Amino acid sequence: MSDPDLLRLVEAVIFASGEPVSERALAAHLPEGTNLSRLLHELEGLYAGRGISLVRRGQGWAFRTAPDLAGRLRIERTQERKLSRATVETLAIIAYHQPVTRAEIEEVRGVALSKGTLDILFAAGWIRPRGRRTTPGRPLTWGTTDAFLDHFGLESIADLPGLKDLEAAGLLDPNSSAGAYGNRAFAGGTLIDTLPEVNEGEPEGGI
Repeated sequence: MSDPDLLRLVEAVIFASGEPVSERALAAHLPEGTNLSRLLHELEGLYAGRGISLVRRGQGWAFRTAPDLAGRLRIERTQERKLSRATVETLAIIAYHQPVTRAEIEEVRGVALSKGTLDILFAAGWIRPRGRRTTPGRPLTWGTTDAFLDHFGLESIADLPGLKDLEAAGLLDPNSSAGAYGNRAFAGGTLIDTLPEVNEGEPEGGI
């Protein structure tokens, strides 16, 4: 068993944060050499089967309502503003094809991207710059964030439904440009890199 005080400290740090806490941030609160993975595993076990659970969200950890209770706590309210279809489509394209440039998003959708669409998703904290393509013009690429995973209850991008699942549910037309493009980017249900190399270390530019 780990030191109870360290376990309580990790619990307190995660509880006090409104967003998933990275392991690096957690480690900064602990003595050097502490086995953080073991602490998280123990804490995860302590909350198993309770009203809230410790869950991984991308590179971070957070406390969230137990999935089987979420439906009982859901409160319906009118949204003052809904995302446009174009914005939702853009988010889906980024999620499935990241890292992806503005031009590649437009290629998938078959129409030009309206000004402000990426700004809306960026302001929501769901997408972030991922570097630049090593191609002429060095266009900026985009990818999803841990906040995106947290909002949709996903542990990682690998938990997104496969294109075949979307087609079977009637949510994607296999004959559409998005379906055709997507099928080229998937192999055996796993996203593969079909795009040019990205330099993650390049300074991030504007939208």
